[in-house]
Amino acid sequence: MTTTVVALVVSAALIAGALVVWPRTRRVVTTPAERAVHSALHTASLAAIPLRRGLTAQSAQESAPHLRVLTGADALGVADPDGTLLAWDGPHAELAEHFTEAAKRAVAGERPVLVAGPGSGEHAGRTLIAQPLLIDSTGVAGAIGVVTTGQPGPGWLGAVAEVARYACGQLELAELDASRARLDRAEVRALRAQISPHFIYNALNTIASFVRTDPDRARELILEFADFTRYSFRAAGEFTVLADELRNIERYLALERARFGDALDVRLQIAPEVLGVVLPFLALQPLVENAVRHGLAGATRGGTVSITATDAGTDCLISVEDDGVGMDPELLRSGALDAIETGSGPAGSGEAAHVGLANVDDRLRAAFGNDYGLIVDTAPGAGTKVSLRVPKFRAGIQA
Repeated sequence: MTTTVVALVVSAALIAGALVVWPRTRRVVTTPAERAVHSALHTASLAAIPLRRGLTAQSAQESAPHLRVLTGADALGVADPDGTLLAWDGPHAELAEHFTEAAKRAVAGERPVLVAGPGSGEHAGRTLIAQPLLIDSTGVAGAIGVVTTGQPGPGWLGAVAEVARYACGQLELAELDASRARLDRAEVRALRAQISPHFIYNALNTIASFVRTDPDRARELILEFADFTRYSFRAAGEFTVLADELRNIERYLALERARFGDALDVRLQIAPEVLGVVLPFLALQPLVENAVRHGLAGATRGGTVSITATDAGTDCLISVEDDGVGMDPELLRSGALDAIETGSGPAGSGEAAHVGLANVDDRLRAAFGNDYGLIVDTAPGAGTKVSLRVPKFRAGIQA
């Protein structure tokens, strides 16, 4: 008994201590108003998840229960811009047909439409409201329909309009995500188009030169060229892993070494732990191609290209450096990477012009933020070093 009493006293003391310390570390939701706000925010976040994928039958079915809770409606439906029913949550499914007709009118007029239930029977005294989903950038995305008992007041109608506005905001974000994905795909296509035709022409000429003198070498180079083009023009994904990107660069360098021989010296220093890091597709190819072309531009003694990738805590640091002719840093300050791409630098004419750097810089910043663009370190006669950082882990981005 004594032991039990002591245990209870100790437990009470611990609980009392917890009651004293707890408010200092975490504020507990206690009032009805606070609980209501917390519940509404949680429900809104649950509705946002499917809506961020755009308005489809699946996203409508997943979001409808949460939108119904937010409006406090007896039932809620979602329709596309043509009035086709995508989802219905709750009872009174017989009113879905009335909702689709009202949704068409709401979409056409871009304003709410109220439909009174039948004067008798199960739906007597009920009101259905079709609220259009108006998105500033794309127009009407569809409509939501809510069923309530009795004549709705201005406050409730305003709440329904706010829920619809919230849904529109999520759908607009989904459209922005889709637009960014389309832009990423377009930029990858543009980058593929910028793969130097001179390189392809010279690679084929180099292979042809080995056909009679060294058929086995020619066969190896043909396979390297086939694998290089297969990877560079693959259809899947805007991202890849560093290991795959480096493997494709090895193919490119094998073809360039066959052309230049000992004039091209390549040095690689890659930390094994960063080989699985995800980065934009073809992010390194333009950097290496520019380094090779600049490193050998006008050089009688040959040139050296160094590629390094190191572990830097939460980031992976990658650099591509050549010991070629370099360029004036003022061109970078005034015209950024566009000046390099147009070939306006001292070494930037014809074969020595840079390719695709602005494209890579834009894609890095779009994927990881403005802190992850390219950094160019150069000076006339001192070569060029292009560096970038890639986060080792980033939610929502995968190869």
